[in-house]
Amino acid sequence: MHRSELTIDLGAVRRNARRLVNVLGGSALWAVVKAEGYGHGAVDVAGAVLDEGATALCVATVAEGLELRNEFPAARIVVMGPSAGREIALARDADLELTIAEGPVPEHVRVHLKLDTGMGRWGLAELAEPSADVVGLMTHLATADTDPDFAREQVARFAEATAPYSHLTRHAANSAAALRLPESRFDAARCGVALYGLSPFGSDPADDGLEPALRWESRLAQVKRLSAGESTGYGRRFVAERDTWIGVVPVGYADGFRRDMTGTEVVVGGERRRVVGTVSMDAITVELDGELPFDTPVTLIGDGLLAEDHARVADTINYEIVCRIESRTTRARRTVIDA
Repeated sequence: MHRSELTIDLGAVRRNARRLVNVLGGSALWAVVKAEGYGHGAVDVAGAVLDEGATALCVATVAEGLELRNEFPAARIVVMGPSAGREIALARDADLELTIAEGPVPEHVRVHLKLDTGMGRWGLAELAEPSADVVGLMTHLATADTDPDFAREQVARFAEATAPYSHLTRHAANSAAALRLPESRFDAARCGVALYGLSPFGSDPADDGLEPALRWESRLAQVKRLSAGESTGYGRRFVAERDTWIGVVPVGYADGFRRDMTGTEVVVGGERRRVVGTVSMDAITVELDGELPFDTPVTLIGDGLLAEDHARVADTINYEIVCRIESRTTRARRTVIDA
């Protein structure tokens, strides 16, 4: 029996893609499917969003791009991270498009010049005259989800710097900007987190018409009663103040249920229950209000419980929660539906 089960609803991905296409108006939707589609499955997600009008796939590495090229021979694939040496030759042979943030522009491969307008990471300080191999100009917004005023400043800098080259494809918006900053949309928007039904603002995805696509489930593998004064887990971080029923769920930080998610809630038998004690590599314990049967279903994400809820407890972002979920068959069963 598997420790947990992941269900990826491609129907939800499709609906999110349609929502973004509608929001973007005439700007193109470029789907960000790096990091194995934020843990959802890059190939599955890519096929769904291309069907719904996405015109390009964006990845972080040449290796990710090559995997997708094998599945989608005709798709436009943009590598957003740095590449060098043999990677450039491989990209050229596979008809991948590369991002240049420093150094010379390679020949005979389509490239996008990345201008640093305020992210302070990858990017050119100034935009030189684009060569014939340049097909796009881009920047990366640092605060579209938290500080729209600074994001607007970045957009204005980008618009001014690229105005002489408006015949090239210009793209700046991420999911947050695509949803809330119309002036950022230019010719295309690189949307990732919103495609998966995750809020770029850390709030309820439904606020922006998005639908979570990932469901994560497990079960109670043991139920036991702690007497007052007894504890559960490493370090005795939870000591029962009175006789207390607890359930042991066979999922831990090796499965992606982070150690700092102690104190979050999961859904046990249809009711929200608190995770108590220290999250270990292979197990968590939950506080119950009474004895429950072995194998009672436990929902880790789903049934109204959002990745955003766990992120707030762990003081992180929803991206990290879903990207860390372990989907290898040795730990979990993965099911894809298209409902």
